[in-house]
Amino acid sequence: MPMYTSATLSQNSTHIFDARGIARRFRHSSIFAALGVLQPGEAMRFINDHDPLPLIAQLNERYGDVLSVNYVQRDAELVVIDFGVTG
Repeated sequence: MPMYTSATLSQNSTHIFDARGIARRFRHSSIFAALGVLQPGEAMRFINDHDPLPLIAQLNERYGDVLSVNYVQRDAELVVIDFGVTG
């Protein structure tokens, strides 16, 4: 399993958000808060233990085309997604 650290991505304005250490009932609000402070051109590398399809639907409703969603890894026990702010 690859390790994702802030040092790995900090040079290109991508910030790590590892949801695996956050209680499930706080995850969505924490993710929305983190995405809400990103500036255009920045990204958040989201790491989770499952594919967050309901969350992605909510993000698409809220942000539309301003947010890009790119899967980096999509396995049964580890999902890594880059969320990018475009405008």
